[in-house]
Amino acid sequence: MVCVACMMATVKWTGHRGMPVFEIVLFRNAFAFIPLGLYIWRTSGLSVLRTRRPLGHLTRSAVGLLSMVCSFFAVQRLALTEATAFTFAAPLFMTALSALVLREFVGRHRWGAVVVGFIGVLIMVRPEPGHMNLVGVAFALTAALGSAAAMVAIRQIAVTEKGPTIVFYFTLGGVAVGLAGSLFHWVIPDPTTLAVLILGGLIGGVGQLLLTEAIRVAPVGVVAPFDYSQLIWATILGFVIWGELPHAATVAGAAVVAASGIYILHRELVRFRRANAPAAVL
Repeated sequence: MVCVACMMATVKWTGHRGMPVFEIVLFRNAFAFIPLGLYIWRTSGLSVLRTRRPLGHLTRSAVGLLSMVCSFFAVQRLALTEATAFTFAAPLFMTALSALVLREFVGRHRWGAVVVGFIGVLIMVRPEPGHMNLVGVAFALTAALGSAAAMVAIRQIAVTEKGPTIVFYFTLGGVAVGLAGSLFHWVIPDPTTLAVLILGGLIGGVGQLLLTEAIRVAPVGVVAPFDYSQLIWATILGFVIWGELPHAATVAGAAVVAASGIYILHRELVRFRRANAPAAVL
């Protein structure tokens, strides 16, 4: 989460230096191949790139890249802390999508948590004249929805596909999308901006691999709550670099959304334990 927050800070900083979003996407994914390549070389080798689910990877990459592009637009229009807080809506969207797409049963407890979570989103939005950055909020919520859809897509292909395989094809898709978008608007970065663009790609790649490894060695229920710690690092970076202080409504709304997300996760774990509990001996 430290890496993710730092990467988003580089996106905001380079955007303020006049770099187009698709060019930032290109650098983010192209230089992520360095840590990704080292990881694949030291662990599984090139054999991990074989896949039986090319369309599944295409779907996962499409929705994941939609989320990435929208989050990059959002962070350039909102305070870093605010843009980060809106990502907490992803588990709420994922719960709804699990019911609609995966046909999973979602009980009243989790639906209730989703409703409470979206109330928290409304608190963060602050729908008052002069306070609402409609474009930034729209990008941030679309990014959260895309992230949730990507997680659902990963769950559909993870039965046959390994983590490095999924990360590799997503990163490859990011290079293709970034390159295609940059063909229409290319800005030559100055040396400092170029260095930060490269740093963002390296940090983003490392963060993605660390998250993949964390999920590999620990249950999702242990890893997922740490996602909310990203708000701490975003607040620190936003204050140090831009002098940003989070609005009280942002903090309050983020707390409500985070509590809802953690409760949804708790109910998921309860359901999982019940489903896998050994039958009682009569």
